[in-house]
Amino acid sequence: MNEVRIDKWMWATRLFKTRTLAAEACKKNRVSIGDVGVKPSRMIRVGEVLQIRKPPITFSFKVLDLSEHRMAAKLVPQYLENVTPAAQYELLEMSKISGFVDRARGLGRPTKKDRRELEQFTDFGLPEDFDFGTDEEV
Repeated sequence: MNEVRIDKWMWATRLFKTRTLAAEACKKNRVSIGDVGVKPSRMIRVGEVLQIRKPPITFSFKVLDLSEHRMAAKLVPQYLENVTPAAQYELLEMSKISGFVDRARGLGRPTKKDRRELEQFTDFGLPEDFDFGTDEEV
């Protein structure tokens, strides 16, 4: 076996849960070889490096061996090598850490600090016996 369809190989090596998901990723230009998007029917060879974009990072895998059949997870290292740069993993960590820290002001549920600032803003400091005069007859 010299060549295998890329969607079958990605499914067989457990990069995607189903072959349909692997094919959709190819169609949406999330899978590339040498910075060129590939179709699901593209045949791959041993030694090629493919990039898979799963936002926020791009994973890179080198093809070590070919298979069309789904395999046990412990056999996957015989078929691919993860060559993703460390900078991509740092990007992933930063996005996990900054989950709610970078919440844009005014979006989502107000924080305790927001609530306290709103209460301070709406508190006019009027005496409790102050009457706005709404009960007066005109």
